[in-house]
Amino acid sequence: GSDWQAAGFDPDSGQAAMDYFGLKQLFRYEPARGVDERQLADAVINFDVLEHIFIADLPAIIRDLFCHARKLLIVNVACYHAAAQLPNGENAHITVRPPLWWKGMFDSIAPEFPDVSVMLICSEGWRKSMAFDLFNAGKWHADDKFVIVN
Repeated sequence: GSDWQAAGFDPDSGQAAMDYFGLKQLFRYEPARGVDERQLADAVINFDVLEHIFIADLPAIIRDLFCHARKLLIVNVACYHAAAQLPNGENAHITVRPPLWWKGMFDSIAPEFPDVSVMLICSEGWRKSMAFDLFNAGKWHADDKFVIVN
């Protein structure tokens, strides 16, 4: 879990994450800790979660993220095996897929939520990540690069 109100998020200023980002409100969802404050919000941030979800459950989980975002969804997903193992011996990252696979997953669901922009960041290793350009499926048809092939 994350404590967005704890001092020290920004090492230079010592600010808490809420102050650093200028947030007025914060709603957390941490089912493993029994915390469910989910509400519709301007932005939803999801880090280090989706790689821990069974692949068959991902579309529903991703839709739930979109359903709670009015404007912006920021997701970071790990695309590598974790150092940790589950009690049954499986890797803690049970859905390890390449970045383009994750982009395809979000691209296939995003049109259902045309008002939400998406920032997808894929970590390919410890402290090694790549970010796709911010996208909004509701604006794809207006893009010069959008072409329908006959």
